[in-house]
Parts: sequence; structure tokens; C-alpha cells
Amino acid sequence: MGDSLLNMNKPVVLRGYQFSVYNRIARIALHEKGVSYKTEEIDPFVEDVPEHYMRRQPFGRVPVLSHGTFDIYETVAIGRYIDAAFDGPRLVPLEVESLARSAQIVSIVDSYGYRPMVRQVFAHRIFGPSIGEESDEAEIEIGLAASRTVLKALETLATEALVLNRQTFTLADCHLAPMMACFVQAPEGEAALRNYARLSAWWAWASRRASVAETDPGLPVNQIG
Repeated sequence: MGDSLLNMNKPVVLRGYQFSVYNRIARIALHEKGVSYKTEEIDPFVEDVPEHYMRRQPFGRVPVLSHGTFDIYETVAIGRYIDAAFDGPRLVPLEVESLARSAQIVSIVDSYGYRPMVRQVFAHRIFGPSIGEESDEAEIEIGLAASRTVLKALETLATEALVLNRQTFTLADCHLAPMMACFVQAPEGEAALRNYARLSAWWAWASRRASVAETDPGLPVNQIG
């Protein structure tokens, strides 16, 4: 309890880009643990990322979590830190098979899901047009094809129900939810998800969770017209 009280007295700052799914993953984890925190907006796409941020994250990516004087980057590490450092519901399962599946899903989402679901389908169908950019239909089709492989793998794991089970909320849920939220905004993504019953049921449950709903960044306002 002494360590918990000490941790509560240290300021928590999440430095990141509001539209980054990885920033949202960290925010969801913080919300799940009931941690009060401040945010600092960092746009990793500008030419000159602030020097004070580069000292914390030498690769210039987002986010960085600062807890007192302790800085940590890489979203997987941030999630594990949040779970260990703060009181609240566990985000890392204790049971060995569920622990392994949670880590496996995080890796699947990061390695195989992020690019097709977010950078191709969502970015070209939804985000780009919201800031006045044209969609690249070829990129969307390539992303959809790759996304179906990801959805099929996740459907199998959701059916097994060690995680993505609509009962426990783990780091696997934290990682998948922001990417699925992007993906289903595209009509093609929403249609693709409907082919996977267990995963669709999981998303219906996860999307209503307070931590997911309250961290929705929306879309940027199109300043062009």
C-alpha cells in the first residue's frame, strides 16, 4: 500500500498524438486503472519534433508516459508499467494460458493488424479525406485483403475465449479496440467484421466500454472546405 500511495502522488503525463491509436491504447489502459493524468500533444509527423520530447523518445514516435521523473516509451512496455504501477483491475492475466494469449494478440495486432486496418483501410477511406486528401483505392483493397487474415486469426482466439471473451479486459483488448474503432469506420471494414461472429460480439461489447468511448479522438476538422 505504501508504494501505491507513493505512485498516486507522482504526476502522470501522457505525451502523444491525439489521433494515434497507440496513444489511445495507453489512454485506455490509464482509464481502466482509474489513473488521473495530464496530456501533452506531440505531432510525430512534423519536421521538427520538440527537442525535449526527443530526449525522452530518441526515435520520435508516440507515446511516452512520464510518471514523476520516470519516462517510458514503447506502448507494450507502457501498458505493462501501467498495470504494475497502479491499483485497479488487472490488465495482465495471471493464468498462464490467458497470459500467453493476451501477449499473442498484442503481437498479432501490432505486427499484422495496424498497417492494413489503420494505415491502409482507415487512413485512405476515412482519415485522409477528412483532411482533404484523396483516397487510394488500391491501398484500401490491399489493406482489406490483409485485414481478413488478421480478423480470421482473431476470430479463432475470440472463440477460444481465454481473452477477448467479453468478461475480462486485458492489454489485448486495450490494443485491439482502437484499431478496430478505426477499421469499422470504413464501410468496407464494417462489412468485413460482420463475417466474424465472435469478434463482432466482442467489438459490440468493447465499444460500449467507458474507457473506449471516452478516449475517442474523433476526426480532425477539414480546414480546406
